[in-house]
Amino acid sequence: MDTRPIGVYDSGVGGLTGLRALMRLLPGEDFVYFSDSGRMPYGPRPIAELRRIAVQDMDFLARFDVKAILAACGTISSAAREEIAAYPIPAFGVLTPALDAMAAVPGEGPLAILATAASIASGAFTGALREKCGGAREIVGLACPEFAPTIEAGHIRADDPVVRDCVARALEPVRGRKFDAVLLGCTHYGFIEDAIRAYLGADVPLLSAAACGAKALRDYLVQNDLTGGERCARRFFVSGDVPAFERFAEPCLQIGPVHAEQAPVMEL
Repeated sequence: MDTRPIGVYDSGVGGLTGLRALMRLLPGEDFVYFSDSGRMPYGPRPIAELRRIAVQDMDFLARFDVKAILAACGTISSAAREEIAAYPIPAFGVLTPALDAMAAVPGEGPLAILATAASIASGAFTGALREKCGGAREIVGLACPEFAPTIEAGHIRADDPVVRDCVARALEPVRGRKFDAVLLGCTHYGFIEDAIRAYLGADVPLLSAAACGAKALRDYLVQNDLTGGERCARRFFVSGDVPAFERFAEPCLQIGPVHAEQAPVMEL
């Protein structure tokens, strides 16, 4: 048993999908969530910067004696795999668990990955999935740079014209194509899953990188007898707009009032 909290971080509110999944998988555990929205978006940043950011964000969470960390960010998970793996506290990204789930999808049809520009440009998602599939399937990677900023601005409803237009612009290159599965490779994208599904077709399976990463962390804690939270305590730190984060987090997590604390914007 280990009653220390679990740390979760992201560039903004997207990682709340990972936190929400962990709360369902591990009821009773304590959590510390860090929203680095003061440096958001991560997607356009150079890989070298993303690697430094990953370490800084994990160092911030380490101050709270966390027992494990979830990098609930597809961009960080793809750009800073080595930094996450080498961190002295057990840390998990969303990349590897998500790709394992995608590679297990039955069939021989194409698979698609929706992610930030940095994730697609790095080739980490698409290259690793091709390798896992042994080159037997077509892998389509599609950068969706507008998604995260649109979501951070509070546009998440499927019937919101801003969301519909944003989704249509991003997914137009694959309009009408049929995929055996589509991976939401950025944790933000789960908030507009309904709009994505409406565009691609209701019969297309959508897999969540956030949910896959949360399950991998849960499995590690269970296998190593590190579960044991009792208070359901949650602390939130935000390097950007605290009230905006609170307004978004409350309906997302459905845990009552969310009170976040201001965190500094760290220099690279």
